[in-house]
Amino acid sequence: MERLSSRNKIIIGISMILFVLIVGTGGYMLIDGFAFIDALYMTVITISTVGFKEVGKLSPTGKIFTVFLIISSFTTYAYALTTLSTHFFEGQLGFLIKGYHSKSLKKMKNHVIICGYGRNGQQVAAELTANKNLFVIIEKDISQIQSNTLKTGRFLEGDATNDETLLLANINEAKALITTLPVDADNLYIALTARSLNTNLEIISRAIDENSEKKLKRAGVNKVVMPEKVGGTHMANLVAKPDIIEFLEHISIHSYDTTQLEEISCCNLPAKLKNKTINEMNIRNYTGVNIIGFKTVEGEYILNPVPETKIMEGTKLFILGTQEQIERLRKIFSE
Repeated sequence: MERLSSRNKIIIGISMILFVLIVGTGGYMLIDGFAFIDALYMTVITISTVGFKEVGKLSPTGKIFTVFLIISSFTTYAYALTTLSTHFFEGQLGFLIKGYHSKSLKKMKNHVIICGYGRNGQQVAAELTANKNLFVIIEKDISQIQSNTLKTGRFLEGDATNDETLLLANINEAKALITTLPVDADNLYIALTARSLNTNLEIISRAIDENSEKKLKRAGVNKVVMPEKVGGTHMANLVAKPDIIEFLEHISIHSYDTTQLEEISCCNLPAKLKNKTINEMNIRNYTGVNIIGFKTVEGEYILNPVPETKIMEGTKLFILGTQEQIERLRKIFSE
């Protein structure tokens, strides 16, 4: 509704300016017989109060008309200019010029919906950008977006607790929803709404209170993250196990880092690779990557799988290597 109100204000402002121009131009043409260009010029200099000389002699009726035109245009012209200027400098006019995102959002598929663009939401957007994931941000406060450069992703102004807003974000075609709002009750309500709209959606929620974790999971949240708890654990480990933490920090999931931790899905494997063991595939020699984890079809995670582990449809490999090595493995799996 806020977005609709903003658009209506601009439409009303532009309509008011056009109405005054039409009335003023028509009036001068009818009263004093001015040509169209002269009448339009007289109207513009009158309502803008720039004080230029009249293009022709005004009759008494024309002067009275000018007085009423000036008085009537004070409010309309001031309102229109204020509305347009406000929305231009706040950046909202830019959104309207580009066009509302509802049409483009309806075309999005397999994307991530981020609810809230505070500190956690910004970090989520940065990580998704680094991993080249398509996403849309839902935020009520437009100033949050304007104060932080949004290089990728789309933005939707609205309340994520409303069904209409989530539907505008094309939640039916989304693969995941991440809610980062500071109030657990809001995250709970969003989770309930999102789960009712898309039963297959992966939902990840932020939580502040430990008691909220069970409630969020009952509401359909797949994973609950408590930033304060994670941050406290990390700081404690920096003291207790500093070398391990420093080593892990050298392993990144970002595409721009030298050494990356990546997951490779074994769906649509080439016929020659199906049901082969890790040893038979000889992945290490062909690509240079290290297989450090394995996910079975049943969803069981195996660390440091043995060479006799079979790679089947529906399994997943967790590998460590450079970007070139990982791309080499992807190529082998897609051939």
